Amino acid sequence: MSNNELKGLEVYGLKNLGEIKKNLTAPELYEEILNNNEGQLAKGGSMVCLTGAVTGRSPNDKFIVEEDSTKNDVNWSKGNVPISQEKFDALYNKLCAYLQQKDVYVQECYAGADEASRIKVRAINTYAWQNLFIRNMFIQEPDAAKLENFTADFTILCCPDFKGDPEIDGINSENFVILNFAKKIVIIGGTCYAGEMKKSIFTVMNYLLPKQDIMSMHCSANIGKEGDVALFFGLSGTGKTTLSTDQDRALIGDDEHGWDDKGVFNIEGGCYAKVINLSKEMEPDIFKTTQMHGTILENVVMDAERNCDLDDDSITENTRASYPLESIENIEPSGKGGLPKNIIFLTYDAFGVLPPVSKLTVPQAMYHFISGYTAKVAGTEKGVTEPKAVFSSCFGEPFMVWHPSVYAKLLGDKIVKNNVTCYLVNTGLTGGPHGVGSRFKISHTREIITSILNGDIDKSEFVEDEIFGFGIPKTLGNIPSDVIHPEESWGDAAAYKAQLTQLAQDFKANFKKYEEGTDAEIIAGGPRV
Repeated sequence: MSNNELKGLEVYGLKNLGEIKKNLTAPELYEEILNNNEGQLAKGGSMVCLTGAVTGRSPNDKFIVEEDSTKNDVNWSKGNVPISQEKFDALYNKLCAYLQQKDVYVQECYAGADEASRIKVRAINTYAWQNLFIRNMFIQEPDAAKLENFTADFTILCCPDFKGDPEIDGINSENFVILNFAKKIVIIGGTCYAGEMKKSIFTVMNYLLPKQDIMSMHCSANIGKEGDVALFFGLSGTGKTTLSTDQDRALIGDDEHGWDDKGVFNIEGGCYAKVINLSKEMEPDIFKTTQMHGTILENVVMDAERNCDLDDDSITENTRASYPLESIENIEPSGKGGLPKNIIFLTYDAFGVLPPVSKLTVPQAMYHFISGYTAKVAGTEKGVTEPKAVFSSCFGEPFMVWHPSVYAKLLGDKIVKNNVTCYLVNTGLTGGPHGVGSRFKISHTREIITSILNGDIDKSEFVEDEIFGFGIPKTLGNIPSDVIHPEESWGDAAAYKAQLTQLAQDFKANFKKYEEGTDAEIIAGGPRV
C-alpha cells in the first residue's frame, strides 16, 4: 500500500516508509509474524512471542509531556514524571527518521464500548505480533467502510528496536514510554513488552474520562441474569480475574472500565491475562484460550513438539496471554452493563489479620480505594523475606493521571447516588502471618462472593471492628466462625491485636502522602490508631 493510499499517516511526519499494512486480520497477521520470524505457532493454534530482555512494564521509563494543557492537571509524582515538549520533539524526530524505509503495520480501533465517550485509536507498529496484540486488546469496528475516513483521537507509535539515549533525550534508559496529550500521541521505544501499549491508552482514558464526570477504573466487571452489575478491584495475586469469571454471570470486561450515568462499560475489547501456573481445573475459560488461534502467548516456554509449559517461569514469572474477549464463552457481547449494585475490593493480607469479608461505609470505601492495599509474601520478589504491605492508589497507581482524591470523589458520588454496597474481601491468610497461617479456602471465598451478589449477606448481623471500623458479619452461611473472625483462629489474642494494629499504622503512614487535597470525610474512613 502506498503512502497516498493511507489517509492520515502523513500528519505524523512519517516519510519514505516501506510497505504500510493496514487493518490486517488475525490470519493475515499470523502470516506476517511467521514470515518475519517474530513468533512460533504452538499446538492448538496460539502464537508464542518473546519480548527479549524486558518482560514487564518499565515504570521508571514512563513520562508525560508537561505543557499548558497538562501542567495544572497531572498529579506529578513518581508515576507521572514530566518531560519537556522540546525533549519530546527531538526524540520524536529521531524516531521518524529511524522509520524511513521500514515496513509498518497499522490498526484502527476504539477504546471504550460506550459510543459517547470512546476514543478512536490508531496504532503504528514495526512488529506484526504487536499489531495483533492491538487488534486483540481494543474494540474492532465491524463496518470496514467506517474505517475509510478514520481520524484518530490518539495514536500509538511503537518501535521496540529504536532505543533512546538517556544523556541526550532526557530519559532514564534506552527504553521510553512518553504520552503527549497536546499532540495526542504515545511513543514507545526500547521495550518490546506489549502491555505498555495497553496501559498507555488506559492512562489516556484515566485523564480524559474524569473530565466528563465519568469514573475510570482498574477493575473487572460482570453482570448477573437479573442485570445486576458487580465491580472487582484488586492488585495482582488477589484473585480478581478468577473471582470475576463466573459461569453464572457474564463477563463485561477483565481489567479496565468506565462508569457513567447509564452504567458500566468496558474500555477494552480483549484480555491480557497472567498465565503462570494457570490450570485447567481452576480457570478453565482462560486456560482454553491458551490453545486458540488468535491468542498471543508472551514469554511462555514451549518445547520442541510445540507444547506450552504454563508452569515454567524460566523466562519470566510475568507470562501473559492476549486474546479477544470473544474467546471467553460467557461474556456480555456489548461490553456494557447497567449501574453497579456491588463493589468488591480484593486484597491478599499476608499478615493474617483482616477478616475474609468486611462491609464498608462510603468514607471507608473511598479510603480503601485510595489506599489500594495488598501484601507481598516472602519468595515472590527479590529481597522480600517477610510479609510486606503494598499500596497502589486506586488499585492502579501507575496509570492514574489526576490526584487519587479526584477518582475517589467521583467514586464516592456514584456510590451514594446509586446506593451501591461496598465490601472488602481478603483472599489472603488466616490463623497467623506468612509461614504460620494458611490461605482462606477458595470455596469459602466463592461462598462469600456469592452471598454478596445474591444479597444473602444482607441478612447477617454485623459487628464493628474496633480498629478499622468496618462491619464484620457475626455469621455467614456455612462458613465456620473462626474463618469469619480471624482472631479466633490465632492462638494468641494479644499477638493478633498487635499485628492488626501494626497493619493499621501502615495504612495511616501510607495515606499521609494523600492527605493534602483529600477531604476530611475520606481521611476519617481510615483505621483508628
